[in-house]
Amino acid sequence: MTKNELKHWVAALPKVELHLHIEGSLEPDLMMALAGKHQVKLPYANIEEVKKAYNFEDLQSFLDLYYFGASVLKDEDDFYQLMWNYLLRCKQDNVVHAEIMFDPQTHTERGIGFDIFMPGFKRAIQQAQQEWGQSCFLIMSFLRHLTEQSAIETLDSARPYLDDITAVGLDSSELGNPPEKFTQVFKMAQELGLKRVAHAGEEGPAEYVWGALKALDVHRIDHGVRSIEDPKLIAFLIQSQHPLTVCPLSNTKLKVFEHMHQHNVLELLELGLMATINADDPSYFGGYLNDNFFAIIDHLPIEKHQLYQLIKNSFNASFMPTEHKLDWLEKLSAY
Repeated sequence: MTKNELKHWVAALPKVELHLHIEGSLEPDLMMALAGKHQVKLPYANIEEVKKAYNFEDLQSFLDLYYFGASVLKDEDDFYQLMWNYLLRCKQDNVVHAEIMFDPQTHTERGIGFDIFMPGFKRAIQQAQQEWGQSCFLIMSFLRHLTEQSAIETLDSARPYLDDITAVGLDSSELGNPPEKFTQVFKMAQELGLKRVAHAGEEGPAEYVWGALKALDVHRIDHGVRSIEDPKLIAFLIQSQHPLTVCPLSNTKLKVFEHMHQHNVLELLELGLMATINADDPSYFGGYLNDNFFAIIDHLPIEKHQLYQLIKNSFNASFMPTEHKLDWLEKLSAY
């Protein structure tokens, strides 16, 4: 198949997204509209200036912009609009199931509580489910540059909403904030019956992947591309089949790899790891799920069976009930 034929084929397949930050799907036009609605003063005169600001140099410069952008999210309807816009994109990209991360501390630190953002998220999710059968789970992520005590307080605040939260995660500045810093709060989450994921091995070393596996007992590693630096870790991940939620456009935008042709997702897949493809923060990194697939088709010597395996891995790596997984895997095989 030609590259264009592969792209059309991938676009038509049912897919799962496992690594998506909802705050990272805030598009420039919505940011500007909400800034106007709430009279938030932005250092941008127009949409074009906002788009130019999205050309950052590293993880920290991205995070600075990310948290600044989130400051326009203030009322329930803002969070509804944010979620709804992403779910419409899921429909467009044939993402039939999404496990969506949100960062409570980004909002609670500025006085916006669970009672504001959770109803907004839930309303959009329920509407998408009713209108076209969209399947969604929420992952509550702790900000690793803050203290574990802050994460524990966040988990306590979330207790009335746990029926709508499937898992906890760990994101934000990786360097200097090893997974072991959050051992206690992840243990508490486990006792509450929550699944567990954590960012590791993107900006930080392979050692952080071991930390997430051993100290946090995670079900999945978000990113994990630097696992390749540790042969013992690679052997363990092949044996354990802990999924890696890889985000190609994000990795190249943040210079984990200088160019997409250097990306190692195909190597990880061929070694036998359960690699998956995801969008991370699509409005900031230049593309949603299909765009990430198109990027690796353009720049890596990837073949149809390998693309199929990446998509199949995402279904298997999801937290969907087994019967739903099997149903979707059957539909996927029909393609």
